[in-house]
Amino acid sequence: MTDDDQTEWLTVPDLVERLGLTPSRIRKLIDDRHLLATRVDGVLKVPASFLRDDAPLPELHGTAVVLADAGFSDAEALEWLLGEEDSLGTSPIAALRAGRKSEVRRVAQALA
Repeated sequence: MTDDDQTEWLTVPDLVERLGLTPSRIRKLIDDRHLLATRVDGVLKVPASFLRDDAPLPELHGTAVVLADAGFSDAEALEWLLGEEDSLGTSPIAALRAGRKSEVRRVAQALA
């Protein structure tokens, strides 16, 4: 992972507490790509930057679907979202959080 040192990671129990949802609902959000997760030391974790106002970042889902359509695994999509993207001048997740959804998705589609 490119951004490990700066990324705050949340476990499923952290997300249950933060979002007020059941563990099965959290897993469904991950399965449906409303959140992306990876195993860190064997524990399923989600970057805190994928949340806004204690809910999944709305722009994340469509972007994750675009990346999946481009052939990215969830782990590759997560790595791309957290990594620095030269054409955006920042990480894709930072660009999404800054309201640059269309630009991020254009770059994601170009990766296919």
